[in-house]
Amino acid sequence: MALTRRQVLWGIAALPVAGWAISSRRADAGAGKVYSEGGIAVDGSDVVAYFTDGVPTKGRTDLTHDWMGVTWRFASEENRDVFAADPTAYAPQYGGFCAYAVSKGYTASTVPEAWKIVDGKLYLNFSRRIQRKWERDVAGNIAAGDANWPTLVG
Repeated sequence: MALTRRQVLWGIAALPVAGWAISSRRADAGAGKVYSEGGIAVDGSDVVAYFTDGVPTKGRTDLTHDWMGVTWRFASEENRDVFAADPTAYAPQYGGFCAYAVSKGYTASTVPEAWKIVDGKLYLNFSRRIQRKWERDVAGNIAAGDANWPTLVG
């Protein structure tokens, strides 16, 4: 089960009083393999556009592709077709869950504006602030995320 932005913010605010709040959620992480709300992957963002346009782009409701049990939206037919031909090349790492959270052993939601492509792979984060924390040790956080991810979705 992914944490919502509200749950994460509450958990961060409550850490001094109840440090167990977020860590107790870690055991429940991984119910879904792709971050989605209402069955729509990664906030309806066109994941191909990160690679082709270099900016977060909202996908259209009429241009979709179903993969991994959720619906992915796209800004153009071309982007949809490119994704459909090779989804793993464009889908964000860790199912679109926050790369920093996964590196720490839990899942959290993401926002379209907090993204980075590293070695041809898309990583999303909970917020721009959290992205800056993740970027302090990209290689280390990716290594930790890669190690944690199988247990979070298993």
